[in-house]
Amino acid sequence: MTNIKISNRSLGFVKGALAALAFAAAGAAFWLTPAVSAEDAVKIPPPAIDEQAAAGTEKAIFAGGCFWGVQGVFQHVKGVTRAVSGYSGGDKDTAVYETVGSGRTGHAESVEITYDPSKITYGQLLQVYFSVAHNPTQLNFQGPDSGTQYRSTIFAENDAQKKIAQSYIAQLDQAKVFPEPIVTTLETGKTFYPAENYHQDFLTLNPTYPYIVYNDLPKVANLKALFPALYSDKPVLVLSASN
Repeated sequence: MTNIKISNRSLGFVKGALAALAFAAAGAAFWLTPAVSAEDAVKIPPPAIDEQAAAGTEKAIFAGGCFWGVQGVFQHVKGVTRAVSGYSGGDKDTAVYETVGSGRTGHAESVEITYDPSKITYGQLLQVYFSVAHNPTQLNFQGPDSGTQYRSTIFAENDAQKKIAQSYIAQLDQAKVFPEPIVTTLETGKTFYPAENYHQDFLTLNPTYPYIVYNDLPKVANLKALFPALYSDKPVLVLSASN
């Protein structure tokens, strides 16, 4: 697995290697306090418009840079029963990691989240997404990763999700909680395709991988620090559930 992401994330690997040395002595602190990484967390208000709590399950699909970190964050959110890394925005035939990496397929690395709306709402998922999962002011890049496949996009499943997301983006921009305008786009009518198994649960399975140490573990730490009521210490893993 040492060759994974090398072409797209060589810069991130170099930064991560240096960061890994610096953070090694304080590794436990990642899980206790807000951490400094390539993408800092931002404390933001909850959405003014949200869905009502209800029984059953729903799905949300978010793209925000490398899916390793986005998946890792939402696997630690209470009420989330499944978070799968994959591709959205393009065709089935091009939903392959090496092809998506060209940036010419229309796909974005994304995460399909299955959740219980009686325990967590779509708006709360959006709050985590904008606050700690990625930086919504970066256009077609996140941290060391660049290209349209790393764009910030919400793939709304229905009109209700689209309305909530549009309202929340306007609310956050008006409140100026970020130093720059939000560039997150909304796409509808797109199919989600699961990524290869070697990408699933990558954060949990590779906690010492330099890219994960520098870019993604701090996101989980920030989730715990900023949203303690939503944080679950035990992640919901894809591969263990499949087995």
